[in-house]
Amino acid sequence: MTQLPIDEIMPELAMKLRSHAGAVLVAAPGAGKTTRVPLALREELWLAGRRILMLEPRRLAARAAARYMAAALGEAVGETVGYRVKSDARVGPRTQIEVITEGVLTRMLQTDPGLDGVGLIIFDEFHERSLHADLGLALSLQVQSLFREDLRILVMSATLDAAPVAALMGGAPVIVSEGRAFPVETRYMPKPVEGRLEPNVVSLILRALAEETGDVLVFLPGAGEIHRVESLLRESGLPSGMAVRPLHGSLPQEVQDAAIQPEPTGLRKVVLATSIAETSLTVQGVRVVIDSGLMRVPRFSPRTGMTRLETIAVSRASADQRRGRAGRLEPGVCYRMWTQQEDSGLAAHHAPEIREADLTSLALELAAWGVDDPAELSWLDAPPSSALEHAWELLQQLGALDRDRRITAHGRELAAMGLHPRLGHMIRKAQERGRADLACELAVLLGERDILRGATRDADLRLRIEMLRSVAANGEARVTDYPEVQVDVAACRRIWAEARLLKQTWDTGAAQREGEQSDLGGIGALLADAFPDRIGQRRGSGKYLLRNGRGAVFAADQPLAYASYVVAAELDDQGTDSRIMLAARIEESELEEACADQFVEESAVWWDKSSRSVRARRRTRLGALVIKETATGEADPQQVTEALLNGIAEEGLEMLPWTRHARQLQERMMFMRGLDDSWPDVSDEALGRTLEDWLAPHVYGCKNATDLSRLSLASVLEQMLSWEQRRELDEYAPTHIVVPSGSRVPIDYGNPESPVLAVRLQELFGWKETPRIGRGRVPLTLHLLSPAQRPVQVTKDLASFWKQTYFEVKKDLKGRYPKHYWPDDPLQAIPTNRTRPRSQ
Repeated sequence: MTQLPIDEIMPELAMKLRSHAGAVLVAAPGAGKTTRVPLALREELWLAGRRILMLEPRRLAARAAARYMAAALGEAVGETVGYRVKSDARVGPRTQIEVITEGVLTRMLQTDPGLDGVGLIIFDEFHERSLHADLGLALSLQVQSLFREDLRILVMSATLDAAPVAALMGGAPVIVSEGRAFPVETRYMPKPVEGRLEPNVVSLILRALAEETGDVLVFLPGAGEIHRVESLLRESGLPSGMAVRPLHGSLPQEVQDAAIQPEPTGLRKVVLATSIAETSLTVQGVRVVIDSGLMRVPRFSPRTGMTRLETIAVSRASADQRRGRAGRLEPGVCYRMWTQQEDSGLAAHHAPEIREADLTSLALELAAWGVDDPAELSWLDAPPSSALEHAWELLQQLGALDRDRRITAHGRELAAMGLHPRLGHMIRKAQERGRADLACELAVLLGERDILRGATRDADLRLRIEMLRSVAANGEARVTDYPEVQVDVAACRRIWAEARLLKQTWDTGAAQREGEQSDLGGIGALLADAFPDRIGQRRGSGKYLLRNGRGAVFAADQPLAYASYVVAAELDDQGTDSRIMLAARIEESELEEACADQFVEESAVWWDKSSRSVRARRRTRLGALVIKETATGEADPQQVTEALLNGIAEEGLEMLPWTRHARQLQERMMFMRGLDDSWPDVSDEALGRTLEDWLAPHVYGCKNATDLSRLSLASVLEQMLSWEQRRELDEYAPTHIVVPSGSRVPIDYGNPESPVLAVRLQELFGWKETPRIGRGRVPLTLHLLSPAQRPVQVTKDLASFWKQTYFEVKKDLKGRYPKHYWPDDPLQAIPTNRTRPRSQ
């Protein structure tokens, strides 16, 4: 057997595991940790004949690792080394090492919390921080802590920050293997890539094939980009003796195997892969990597309750992993589709999935485990509370949790199924209606990439079920209404097989029972079981209001966009109205049957903004959807008043009949509050918050804006004052003040901290001091005006103005207004509101 770098540290690792309950192994890509560590540890005495479980993030990697180890022992898979992945298992009575996907460990723990017969759990490629890996480690640590002290846990990774994991595991030892990697030359783009991704990738592939020898591994964000690049490559005229191999998780196993196995002698290959090829797998023959710099990750929004796939830039760790693929077997080259300057801006790592994923399955697993509070477990990153709240709410809606968030019998059934709780619930409900076949087809279909390809954006799931069944029956499918659309026949066959297996596994008695229906009616009703929060009601122009209160819209004109009700199974969560990607029609009668126990009958009284009045109706409501509505007679006056106040709060105080007198009164009261905070707060903000306290008694019996217009707002505000406060208001915050000319000039309280008296300068002759209000504590701010009513000076110190500034102002005003009276001594002059005093 070829010597690998990991072999050098195996004695140290074995020694640490003999004396510790766990360890963390950091080994560079190519060190051989995935295939050598389980084989080296299987004879350890502390195992005492028990099995080793090794978790891999992906099915392809799990199968490949099991095959490689079995071949190293000269055996077939299923003997000493086996694997368990979703819908596929190869294990036997002599199996010592089981390579499993992460979700399988959760099922095993829920079935047998003691993990009888298991001595070691290995978490491989833990740096990917998948949701299942984080949950699996948290549960395993609790099992180890409570009743399996002899259980060993080993966490392995190539790019992991080991210290936090070691601390989580109670100070576990950290072992590092430097690995062995051949040098890889990194080539960057001279300038940022412009235009569509796929043509740029194809150009770079052709350049690499001309410049370098060996096979080429191309990293692309998703299956769609892989399909388009593959088509463009074939159209471009590849050199002879060249094979193009796609590699992503939704391909059949034999196609995935063809991508990672060596080509027949003399052939070169181009492997078009997603991030599935970043770790664990060695794609034979590769010495050239082309990295698009993009990856696709699921992002959950607690605000909308939806998960969308988002294309993001790779992290530094992912980029280095990808580059390392070129140096596994010999010196290689990595072409990066970004500039060296852009490279410096890459994030070190991506956020763990637990921070951004839909936590519905995790919340159900925790409830099945008996955990009420996630803090009872040890996490590297605790589940976000907002996403958990949404998950608990959905699980209660599905009947998986009770009001106290304890798991129900139905919830335990769903947890055992290993499906997303939405889909498990749909299948269980379908069994009651004799629709298990259709539900299983929908469940698998929704978990896969869309089987329809082409220009159409028709979102109808019925169309896809028709194509699925057509392929199963006839081996082919044609979409007659959309000749430009292609059907992924291979995907249809795989989905059909998985749907049959799913039905055999979870439908009581796999044979079709009496009453089982084979028609396509009721797709919408089944989806309503899975997505009760995404039932949508049409509101015109292809737009829908969802039961959860969010908006949704069809991307293009299509028959489904005219249905009165739909159920949206997939939305993109973009913008104000999410785009509906997959949906089905549901009739109102089906809705009433499917959600019979969820309808709410209510008498609704609300403010109607369009008519600016209170409306009263009797409603049948499903969440945010009003299914039926009829007018009622006289509504409860108290409810009318509450609705009216809600309308005022919604539209703002401006809808009240504010007069100049009312506004001045409000400002005067705020002035007095500034002097004495025992006065009521009548600012707009405070009034808006306390409508029930000050306004409600005065609008009793009002139903609309017209009724409100007859309200005397000044009288309403005055009633907030005591008799003593009204007296003080008139005395200390007068509405007007009489100036020396005899004019009665209004005071502007717009700024309660600095009331303003705007008056012509000539009317103040003889007035020596600035007038004061507010118990003599607040000098008025004087806006001294010209004869044309334009401000010429602003002051709070009239005496100083007469002494220092008046003569400068007089000179200017006398030039502009020569007919007016401008005395040399303003304190002895006669004040006037005319051009000149009458005596002149």
